Amino acid sequence: MTSADKTAAPALLCVGEALIDMVPRQTPEGQAFLPLPGGAVFNTAIAAGRLGVPTLFWYGLSTDMFGDRLRAALADAGVDARLCRPADRPSTLAFVTLVEGQARYLFLDENTAGRMLTTADIPEVPAEVGALFIGGISLVVEPVGATIEIMAARFAADGRGRLIMIDPNIRPGFIRDEAAYRARIRRLIGVSHVVKLSDEDLAWLVGSGEIAAQAAEVLALGPRLVLVTAGGQGAHAFAAGFTGHVAAPAVKVADTVGAGDTFNAGFLAALAERDALAPDALARLDRDAVLAALDFAVRAAAISVTRVGADPPWRRELA
Repeated sequence: MTSADKTAAPALLCVGEALIDMVPRQTPEGQAFLPLPGGAVFNTAIAAGRLGVPTLFWYGLSTDMFGDRLRAALADAGVDARLCRPADRPSTLAFVTLVEGQARYLFLDENTAGRMLTTADIPEVPAEVGALFIGGISLVVEPVGATIEIMAARFAADGRGRLIMIDPNIRPGFIRDEAAYRARIRRLIGVSHVVKLSDEDLAWLVGSGEIAAQAAEVLALGPRLVLVTAGGQGAHAFAAGFTGHVAAPAVKVADTVGAGDTFNAGFLAALAERDALAPDALARLDRDAVLAALDFAVRAAAISVTRVGADPPWRRELA
């Protein structure tokens, strides 16, 4: 993609959580925590920017030292954060610990810059934005969850025919009102064109069963394309007229943090390179084109898992 192509291409707007992952590290004095910029939607924005997609980001960014780190990371990836008004509230902190090899999270999220976003904070979406990406734990908590849902509904109803992709990135341990959350996710899937779920997310959402039957239940809610990731087993695509699977490259895994977020950005970048970052253009893609985009997304994610932390690849690394 040339610089001229990048300027002319529709922009992607990523809306959802940005936070600081407090990652455990051993020091001579004992365990300490290393602060690293993170958050599922934030990671997708970073990955999209690195992959050459014109990308904007919107969420609450604090004026504190952690908010400065988040802004710096966005700028380094070429992501436009001009919609993020400085907020005199703290940044969300997510402390990560390992218990018997499994990650456990402690979220310090009360009254934070992101969580307290309301409909009054929703920005005017710039004309160059052709696609919206939403998801993550920001859809769970209030008032920001309701705010993002309203923003997505407005985006879908404005008559401009723009693409919406969702990855709910479901974290059952973070959900307090399961019925309300399930209802919200189903409504958002209903206004989305592309839905990405991990195999675990899919089972939580629709119950156990054969993957094609599970995906069919999601397709029945309204999207044109359902993508299901299965870790080292690759990823599946399901549409009304076809299904397909792409295998994952064999790599030495260092860390799976941010792999799904990189996958999302990779798929959107592949759509952008095919001038398919719009609902009508997406509908015209045949099975081979969708699987090629899926393959690009899987390869991008495969690079990210060879690195510690959420560190998505740059476009040149996928040449």
